[in-house]
Amino acid sequence: MHFFIKRSLILLFLLSSVGLSQASEGSGKKSDTKEGKFLGVMPTEYPDWFKESFLDFNEDVAEAAAAGKRLMVLFHQDGCPYCNAVVEQNLAQKDIETTVKKNFDVIALNMWGSREIATIGGKTYTEKSFAAALKVQFTPTILFFNEGGKIILRLNGYLPPQDFKVALDYIANKQEAKISYRDYVARHLPKGSAKSKGKLHKQDFFQTGTINLSKKTGKPVAIFFEQKDCPSCDTLHQKILIDKDIRETLKDFSVFQLDIWSDKKVTDFSGKNMGAREFAKSLDIKYAPSIIVFNQQGEEVIRSEAFFKTFHTHGILTYALSGAYKKQPSFQRYLSDRAHDIRATGEDVDIWHMDSEKK
Repeated sequence: MHFFIKRSLILLFLLSSVGLSQASEGSGKKSDTKEGKFLGVMPTEYPDWFKESFLDFNEDVAEAAAAGKRLMVLFHQDGCPYCNAVVEQNLAQKDIETTVKKNFDVIALNMWGSREIATIGGKTYTEKSFAAALKVQFTPTILFFNEGGKIILRLNGYLPPQDFKVALDYIANKQEAKISYRDYVARHLPKGSAKSKGKLHKQDFFQTGTINLSKKTGKPVAIFFEQKDCPSCDTLHQKILIDKDIRETLKDFSVFQLDIWSDKKVTDFSGKNMGAREFAKSLDIKYAPSIIVFNQQGEEVIRSEAFFKTFHTHGILTYALSGAYKKQPSFQRYLSDRAHDIRATGEDVDIWHMDSEKK
């Protein structure tokens, strides 16, 4: 009997060892998965006419003012294709380059850099800690300062040349004392393509009927602020929102579309009734399209108010849906981790394509 028990234990041990060995071999196979490619990264050489600054913003503002200019600060990061677009698409246009050179001193800051900065208020930061203090979530982020050292405009993300030119003209011509940037943009941006036909684009994930945000659904909320005759809205719908992953993710949101200039009635998260125009203004919506994502409690998590392609647009949604924002306040860090996880499965990540550009 003792012999039988001992023999059974030995057999059980051998079987367990085989199982562990097979599991280890299986695990080894997973670890041997070829990592996916990381596509779309673009190195950027910034113009030699950008200012070589000692990064004392009091001095920089004063020097710009003495030359009849204003200070522009550009946050960038290595490999950022949107930063590359600022240089190779926007500043490559002669009229834009001329406007910038004539009216601005430009300082480039690396959002992960370690150079020391003395700010207007007298506080000292590194580039990295300054970006964190300003809650810079996108690159490029551009700050415009007036002669008194006050930030009078902030551009969060890349704007195509025609939109960027409007922002430059607004600041260069000192229009901030005469008109809000939101209203200036509305008057000066070009009309949309014929495809929009003066109407908002329709999507099956947009909820129709009365918009009452005070009624909680247990889902996060995504609101698309758009307008008629809008070139960037055309691009969003025709080239980005056709992506199957984005569409699948939006199923887990309550999704609404609002014309930022309409009087459509909206009940906001607090229960206040107002028109869509007033609601958009209360949220400081300047551009169409803008996407604001709120959590289940009606708190804003993140917004997209610039030109983003598929990877970043989808990332904005998953950042809120997954709850990652609660642990990782940096959206850029989240995107980097997300790209790493996707590539670990063997799938390629392309940060600079739209769905219609996939091969």
